[in-house]
Amino acid sequence: MALSHDAPLDETTSPSSAGNPEPSAPAKLVLGLVLGQFGAYLAVLTPVMVTLALRVAQIVPEADRGAALGQVLSVGALLAMLGNPVFGALSDRTTSRYGRRRPWLVGGMVAGFAGLLVVALGSNVLTLMAGWALAQLGINASLAALTATIPDLVPPRQQARVSGLVGSTVSLSMIGGSALAQLFSGSMALAFLVPGAIGIALVGYLATVMKDRPARAGAFEPYSVREFLRSFWVSPRKHPDFAWNFAGRFLVFTGASCVTSYQVYFLMDRLGYSDSQVTGKVLVGTLAMVASTVVGSLVGGLLSDRSGRRKPYVLGSSLVMAVSLALIASAQTFGMYVLALVVFGLGEGLYLSVDMALAAAVLPNPDESAKDMGVLNIGNALPQSLVPILAPALLAIGGGGNYGALFLFGAIAAVLGALAVQFVRSVK
Repeated sequence: MALSHDAPLDETTSPSSAGNPEPSAPAKLVLGLVLGQFGAYLAVLTPVMVTLALRVAQIVPEADRGAALGQVLSVGALLAMLGNPVFGALSDRTTSRYGRRRPWLVGGMVAGFAGLLVVALGSNVLTLMAGWALAQLGINASLAALTATIPDLVPPRQQARVSGLVGSTVSLSMIGGSALAQLFSGSMALAFLVPGAIGIALVGYLATVMKDRPARAGAFEPYSVREFLRSFWVSPRKHPDFAWNFAGRFLVFTGASCVTSYQVYFLMDRLGYSDSQVTGKVLVGTLAMVASTVVGSLVGGLLSDRSGRRKPYVLGSSLVMAVSLALIASAQTFGMYVLALVVFGLGEGLYLSVDMALAAAVLPNPDESAKDMGVLNIGNALPQSLVPILAPALLAIGGGGNYGALFLFGAIAAVLGALAVQFVRSVK
């Protein structure tokens, strides 16, 4: 794959001519975006939610499993955080005859599948860390290109609705992953590899239906060490709205990561379910959560597009997520836990539909949409690294197993995230 030192954006990524309204995104592109994101998140969230915790529990003593899971998750998430903006910047510059997004979409998923294979077959924590790092790097390379396709190819008047559809797939992938984990509970290797294979196929479909051309000559400087470092930076002074949106994302996803990373051990330690029971309980909870997430995502995107407002929906959704985390913190029965997940799903669905449209509106440079979306996605990925690092200390408060402290911490983070977004000035 060639990287341009001087390449012009083509018509697939350029704004429409002045005075001419942009055509609607083709239905096959919208379907491809929905399926592609579903597949990528199916591959990466199935381990985060279920199978990685069970894999760790297979190879380390019970007393050490929380810390070991934290090590594996944090290393993988750190590399995902670093890789996303770098792969986005490289995608912006790519001059391959297959386009600038397509090689990263497909190549990233293939690399991610290789990492999942290492995790499935590994027999110690170090091997799991290495495999999960490769899986996170590969899948995040694909997600960096996929995320940039929305501002690239979807007109602004459609972005909240399309973002709502695409955003809902994150939760749908949780259902799919939980179901696959239950289906293949007798074969840990298949529980990792089947989601990865499905991810390759669905991202491959997106790659075949999207319009994608090489980057345009003259648009970028050579990808030097300076450009590498710039991949991780957008000046808060020059682009304060971008910075506030980043801060809000980081804090809200810190709250969400408390749920996705530690629900398996919460069900086992507080509610007393065994290894064989927990995959079924995760599936039931995920089904309830996703049903409400889809409702929140579709309704939120439609109302936001009609009103032309974003910030009130981000504020409301973040506060709903905070309430749900407080409910989980106090849950002593599976019924209360499921109710809290329903509330969480409503807030998350609304947040995912509107925040993507808000993010697209505050990008500093349309020519570098993949790089800048990659920087924003650090706000998604960094909490996946930090929460497992902080979680053992929070769980240890009062003698151990303090899931109340963990989820209340997440609730506070979500409230702060809701407040941060209100400082965005260029979006209503």
